[in-house]
Amino acid sequence: MSRQTTSVGSSCLDLWREKNDRLVRQAKVAQNSGLTLRRQQLAQDALEGLRGLLHSLQGLPAAVPVLPLELTVTCNFIILRASLAQGFTEDQAQDIQRSLERVLETQEQQGPRLEQGLRELWDSVLRASCLLPELLSALHRLVGLQAALWLSADRLGDLALLLETLNGSQSGASKDLLLLLKTWSPPAEELDAPLTLQDAQGLKDVLLTAFAYRQGLQELITGNPDKALSSLHEAASGLCPRPVLVQVYTALGSCHRKMGNPQRALLYLVAALKEGSAWGPPLLEASRLYQQLGDTTAELESLELLVEALNVPCSSKAPQFLIEVELLLPPPDLASPLHCGTQSQTKHILASRCLQTGRAGDAAEHYLDLLALLLDSSEPRFSPPPSPPGPCMPEVFLEAAVALIQAGRAQDALTLCEELLSRTSSLLPKMSRLWEDARKGTKELPYCPLWVSATHLLQGQAWVQLGAQKVAISEFSRCLELLFRATPEEKEQGAAFNCEQGCKSDAALQQLRAAALISRGLEWVASGQDTKALQDFLLSVQMCPESYLSWIRPSDRDAFLEEFRTSLPKSCDL
Repeated sequence: MSRQTTSVGSSCLDLWREKNDRLVRQAKVAQNSGLTLRRQQLAQDALEGLRGLLHSLQGLPAAVPVLPLELTVTCNFIILRASLAQGFTEDQAQDIQRSLERVLETQEQQGPRLEQGLRELWDSVLRASCLLPELLSALHRLVGLQAALWLSADRLGDLALLLETLNGSQSGASKDLLLLLKTWSPPAEELDAPLTLQDAQGLKDVLLTAFAYRQGLQELITGNPDKALSSLHEAASGLCPRPVLVQVYTALGSCHRKMGNPQRALLYLVAALKEGSAWGPPLLEASRLYQQLGDTTAELESLELLVEALNVPCSSKAPQFLIEVELLLPPPDLASPLHCGTQSQTKHILASRCLQTGRAGDAAEHYLDLLALLLDSSEPRFSPPPSPPGPCMPEVFLEAAVALIQAGRAQDALTLCEELLSRTSSLLPKMSRLWEDARKGTKELPYCPLWVSATHLLQGQAWVQLGAQKVAISEFSRCLELLFRATPEEKEQGAAFNCEQGCKSDAALQQLRAAALISRGLEWVASGQDTKALQDFLLSVQMCPESYLSWIRPSDRDAFLEEFRTSLPKSCDL
């Protein structure tokens, strides 16, 4: 079939163009409106106007004289719709496919092509584009939107093939998507062309920055900071909005930290903090840097600032009615160094680092603040520890009790332990089944037996601090009674068994037994019952031969070893 030459009156074409230009101007006026409701209403009205105009144009047979305007209206409609929805949908892919089919309708032998997928349609259209120079600018804008859609959907292979075809490279030699994007050279827009919300060059700049950042971040997450640097530098030098630039600088700081360049890392983190109010990621990365440098004071100050920063509501600017870099970035990844979590998760990091670095008083206060924050937000659900970055509620209770004991606040620690036991008391009748689940790691609440046992252990240590020796021994015995109910049976051949989680439960079980035995043994020694002490010490070594001394405070270790040696029979050689 020869090219269609459907006659369209110039007056109709002029009216359609005027309507497109008016709707684009309306969208731009809406963008600059300070009133949120008016802004949204103007943009929505412009979107509906573009939808109606596109419906009118596509209701006619495809004609080359009209296609430049039709493709422009399609691009404006997709841009405005995606920006209002802050994302792409399958509808946008269908809009692009319909436009490609309309281009092919003007060419001979178009029938079979209508059943092709988007990739094949693009190949056909780009091959035909040399015969349709008047469509070139509009097609490049459509390529930019297709590239944005495929990038957001992580269809990088399809995107690379599209750009290879567009750039005239059929050899497949270049699979470097960043290079392909940089090589893409959209034609200059004609001065008398219909108005557009975003031209092809603008789309290219956004795509280049978004892909460079995505690629750099992925290299950083997978442990290749040296490879990440070049992509991140490319992102920083491009069309990079300030919120994204904060993330890019933070990622660059993380790269240099991991590569052993702390001074360079610090420079980038300072630059990130100067770029905007999104201080969370750079502050978290700064805490990691100071921890690596051994500057504990600066590390904890960074974490305290991070807790405060996360308490301040984010002030985000209204999105532009354009395809922006942020629209093409992947959702937050827990493995990303830029993921700083919630205020409670950061508060836990701060509390635990204070505890680890010997600042028990500060740790206790931070843990109490954290518990108040968690208990006020919603009723906590007792569940197995989730993936990083935070523990579950019972573990926060236990860590807080440890901090209180180390801070010399035994009575407060007992209060916390009693609260935890009251919350888990309903589970005690089910303990035998829970022990088995803990061993297999297959059911919910597998750690509950360990929580209850650890609570009694900490209660015993608190009573030791208060000088109540008999009560302490009773708590240690209660802990051991619960722990020795869980005697791991031989795993059946072929039985389903979560080895990793089961082994972790068994290891924790053995360590708790050793800790309780040593703790009770020390109290037997203090009360002059050396035989009982010796039994507990020997059992503890059998339970956990390598790490049993870690359960004893440094001040007690020498005394313990001396008591242990003198209590052993002469025939027993240590």
